[in-house]
Amino acid sequence: MAPKERRRQLVGIGLRKLVERPIHELSIDEVAQEAGISRGLLFHHFPNKTAFHDEVVAAAGRRVMRNTAPDEGLAPEPALEQFVRRYLAQIARRRDFYLALVFGRGAVALGGERVESLRTAIAQRTLGILGLDESALPVAHAWAAYAEDRALQWSGRPAGERARTEDEEVTHCVRALGALLGLEQSGPTD
Repeated sequence: MAPKERRRQLVGIGLRKLVERPIHELSIDEVAQEAGISRGLLFHHFPNKTAFHDEVVAAAGRRVMRNTAPDEGLAPEPALEQFVRRYLAQIARRRDFYLALVFGRGAVALGGERVESLRTAIAQRTLGILGLDESALPVAHAWAAYAEDRALQWSGRPAGERARTEDEEVTHCVRALGALLGLEQSGPTD
């Protein structure tokens, strides 16, 4: 297998395993065994375990961004609503994966650069949807953390015990962003 293909294969295996367990519990030996290679060959493609884990986390972040992208050509308001809905659904569908991605422990740059870059990417996407410049990035970044927490809290309850429907939760998050950015909107944010 070509080196680029092998790296992609190994990261793909890591992503599948990340769904099952936090990144710090991701076994290099299991990944190598599933790929049909030796541990040493895995380290030929990645200099160390941390580099491998970091690449898996980066790929997971890219997957989140790809899965939450709104459809091309939508007007700002429907695009934002669609993005928030997809973000909420992504977290609800893969809650354990998302928790492992964002709150895992270990030598990998979790809680730092990779998580921060995911939230920044979400904030930048939000600004792009709304056609706002980078001066609003701190507010959009804070909102991204807020929306993430709302989604984790909402998805952590059984469907019958959730205080809000998915539509209500999406509307709340969209209105909260509007309030934070000082955009005109109708209705309460709670």
